Amino acid sequence: MKALTAEGYQTPTPIQQQAIPFILAGRDLQGCAQTGTGKTAAFAIPIIQQLQQQKQHRSGIKVLILTPTRELAIQIDESFAAYGRFTNIRHTVIFGGVSQLHQTNALRKGVDVLIATPGRLLDLIGQGFIDLRQLSIFVLDEADRMLDMGFIHDVKKVITFLPSKRQTLFFSATMAPEIQKLANSLLVHPAKVEVTPPSTTVEKIEQSLYHTNKSDKADLLIYLLKELTITNALVFTRTKHGADKVVKLLLRAGIQAAAIHGNKSQNARQNALNSFKTGQLRVLVATDIAARGIDIDELTHVFNYDLPEVPETYVHRIGRTGRAGNSGVAIAFCDIEERTELRDIEKLIGLKVPVVEAHPYPSTNMPPPPKPATAQRSRNGNNANSKPANKRRAHSYR
Repeated sequence: MKALTAEGYQTPTPIQQQAIPFILAGRDLQGCAQTGTGKTAAFAIPIIQQLQQQKQHRSGIKVLILTPTRELAIQIDESFAAYGRFTNIRHTVIFGGVSQLHQTNALRKGVDVLIATPGRLLDLIGQGFIDLRQLSIFVLDEADRMLDMGFIHDVKKVITFLPSKRQTLFFSATMAPEIQKLANSLLVHPAKVEVTPPSTTVEKIEQSLYHTNKSDKADLLIYLLKELTITNALVFTRTKHGADKVVKLLLRAGIQAAAIHGNKSQNARQNALNSFKTGQLRVLVATDIAARGIDIDELTHVFNYDLPEVPETYVHRIGRTGRAGNSGVAIAFCDIEERTELRDIEKLIGLKVPVVEAHPYPSTNMPPPPKPATAQRSRNGNNANSKPANKRRAHSYR
């Protein structure tokens, strides 16, 4: 409680309010919550309390938290450091892409809570540095992202090293059939917590859409960064090359920016992220590897420079803003080749993203307006433009 007071926490979020009692009671838990709802604290706080209350401190790893990305693993480790600062609980984080020496040294000293990505965890288990036989709590975080990134087979392999008698906490922003099947295989009579409908967007995020040409996206981004009151912005591109290209164009325009993606070294990624958090960088350009690993309470804007191919990813991207009760702005660019992705996104979130038409880089490939009613007839003689499907299509591109 002293640590939470120091962090400025006063009122639990809905997922914290619902999940914490079940976790303290030792129940398995299936939690479905979108990003930015306070999910990490929902499992970290009761885990710390459970460990602190154990009278007999057995040696060995007692809690394993498995998460898909390095950034998210580091974020969770930072949360345990903050919430557990006045306890004697030991925790460490392991992930690939860096030397294992520091990680194995920490493991040799002994840890209670291990936060890990699947690849490095399996590697160190294979080398004999990690023994999970004393484990009492297993947390699988961002299960749907594990599936998206192709880690499900690694997750299943990790599970074979866990004791059968354990408490399992399963969290996912979406519950696709494959994810539900995995949850069913892991959980025993779980309590279920769902604080929002799957794949909904945070209400406090103001969304807007700009139809533009692919060749004009960089100019439109620079224009908006200069014209709008934007304190900081996270820009998502589809490819690593695209992220680097956008950064070069922003720097040329006098806008401080850096890229974060899988080809960057871990040190480079952390330096860029730290510079962004401290305000030294105004813009961070990222691929989806960072979609759920960046936790900045006061991030004002998210740009979907390229629309994602998987519509759920749009929800995770814009969920980087509007966190901790703050409002946020999400701006999407759409060229002619991305209109299928736009339709899929709008179908998923259940609303039309408001279109901004008055801007200097409009699309030159917009569909023509519908023909007059008298000029187009369907086979049965009715006006073709009266069909609801045609109305919806015209509205989508207006």
